[in-house]
Amino acid sequence: MSHLSSPPQKQKGEHKGRGLPRGSERGSSSRDKDRSVTVSSSVPMPIGGKGSRTNCSPSVPQKVPNRLISEKSPYLLQHAYNPVDWYPWGQEAFDKARKENKPIFLSVGYSTCHWCHMMEEESFQNEEIGRLLNEDFVSVKVDREERPDVDKVYMTFVQATSSGGGWPMNVWLTPNLQPFVGGTYFPPEDGLTRVGFRTVLLRIREQWKQNKNTLLENSQRVTTALLARSEISMGDRQVPPSAATMNSRCFQQLDEGYDEEYGGFAEAPKFPTPVILNFLFSYWLSHRLTQDGSRAQQMALHTLKMMANGGIRDHVGQGFHRYSTDRQWHIPHFEKMLYDQAQLAVAYSQAFQISGDEFYSDVAKGILQYVARNLSHRSGGFYSAEDADSPPERGMRPREGAFYVWTVKEVQNLLPEPVLGATEPLTSGQLLMKHYGLTEAGNISPSQDPKGELQGQNVLTVRYSLELTAARFGLDVDAVRTLLNTGLEKLFQARKHRPKPHLDSKMLAAWNGLMVSGYAVTGAVLGQERLINYAINGAKFLKRHMFDVASGRLMRTCYAGPGGTVEHRPGWRRAQCQLCVGPQPASDAWIYGSQRLDGQVCVSLDCLLRAHAPCPCGIARDGPRPLSPPADPQADRDLWRSPGQGYQGSAAVCPLHLHP
Repeated sequence: MSHLSSPPQKQKGEHKGRGLPRGSERGSSSRDKDRSVTVSSSVPMPIGGKGSRTNCSPSVPQKVPNRLISEKSPYLLQHAYNPVDWYPWGQEAFDKARKENKPIFLSVGYSTCHWCHMMEEESFQNEEIGRLLNEDFVSVKVDREERPDVDKVYMTFVQATSSGGGWPMNVWLTPNLQPFVGGTYFPPEDGLTRVGFRTVLLRIREQWKQNKNTLLENSQRVTTALLARSEISMGDRQVPPSAATMNSRCFQQLDEGYDEEYGGFAEAPKFPTPVILNFLFSYWLSHRLTQDGSRAQQMALHTLKMMANGGIRDHVGQGFHRYSTDRQWHIPHFEKMLYDQAQLAVAYSQAFQISGDEFYSDVAKGILQYVARNLSHRSGGFYSAEDADSPPERGMRPREGAFYVWTVKEVQNLLPEPVLGATEPLTSGQLLMKHYGLTEAGNISPSQDPKGELQGQNVLTVRYSLELTAARFGLDVDAVRTLLNTGLEKLFQARKHRPKPHLDSKMLAAWNGLMVSGYAVTGAVLGQERLINYAINGAKFLKRHMFDVASGRLMRTCYAGPGGTVEHRPGWRRAQCQLCVGPQPASDAWIYGSQRLDGQVCVSLDCLLRAHAPCPCGIARDGPRPLSPPADPQADRDLWRSPGQGYQGSAAVCPLHLHP
């Protein structure tokens, strides 16, 4: 398949992020007042999207919608007015492809994905590209949060045949659903280092017409190789390695990749990876008297502190952004995901348990108060995410990070009061700007803002400890803490008047389970009944709205409806899984089950759970990635099975707990 295109040079892309009628409240004004900012003494951002994802009106209202208009998914509805003849994942699309002998173009993303917005705006709204897709392909759009099974299968293919994966994920399939070419974000036209989406479509169309048998043979070869690599082999061993051996091996790998200065385990981009932090705490617990145990504790605590001081944390409104685009945790990709808030709340609560440092408990409380204010449904459930993009002002084109960044002038106007007792003339705004690293020119480098839309803007990042800031101006530490908290509160109130990022009001059982645990664990650790009540209400929501008594199963997805109601997609398949959540640190939470994609392609849950292992091709992330035609797969995962090789199995995973 190398004749389709030569893989362009690998780029370090950034990552993802859109909207619909919200249908329910994001929190009352009284909750808005509960910002819970506490200042502690511890010390390439592409822009895009269209205005419709903020006010949720169709991008081109006068056009006739496609069939996605009947869907519930916020992501699919964002594409309902594209000129592309989209199908949702289902038998209707498969039958059409087989009947007309056309390849399937599968595009997978989610509603708060920045690069998904970019590709929709540039390509899927393009009339010529829409015509190419409609004439020569059957186009299928999938919300990865609704269908993680579909996403995982084809992401494995993309990761195995290219330098990595991410969203939007675009894969071309045979009518029998076998992949033969895949990639992530494509610009609409050819550039210096990347092939354009229109060119890719033309080349695949030509090869399908002239070389279809070769495409099918290569597709089958890759599928077979992926299956062969998925087989579990112990080599010459009679028994698999012990848990202690595997734990030690994991610790050694993390120790080797640890960033001593800024924490974390990669250069850039950097993700919070709370699962790794929880593993390190558990490793410390079983090795407390050893040097390795102390090292595990130090790595986890330092990483959590550096993250909380960095721009990946929203110092004004609390909560964490999805990841940092740099090593220093400074400039984030601005979307906020529910699952990050849930897991990080637990990680910071555990850090407080271990260290006794209230810095960590303050961060945990801030996370949960952000969720209560912005991601909570009145019935007790939790929404999925907030977008990275929003208009700087009403009526303007959305930009990534617009809701969260600040100019020096804005801060000066909001905080003009003089600070009494300072050793030099000083205003509250100047004090805050010094502590959080704001500059007149902005603290976002041009390499992280290639379109120049964030010039002069700043992301708040703690630059100095309270003690250093106080000493710099001859002030008392407590006075500086009070001044900074007051200043952040004024910024928070001012920010409420900005156009808000799109809210993905989809509610997922699995993510809600994580959030219930986040509230329960933090409430138990801190002894706060109010937090535990959020967990109880969340569990009641799951039972009331997502549990099918007849089958004993949970539905994966429900949606916020008008007037605070909860809606379900008619005929939506129930997830074949069970969910147990709770605050008991010694309990085991198990997940069992399997998922079917359709009558021919299956993914077993044990395969999905194995995806937690590091991928030799790198993690899935958003943004530009090279198009790579099929090659020998590198992914050691059993996630793709060809037609006729359906497999249904069961598996279990036990999350790590901090045992007493």
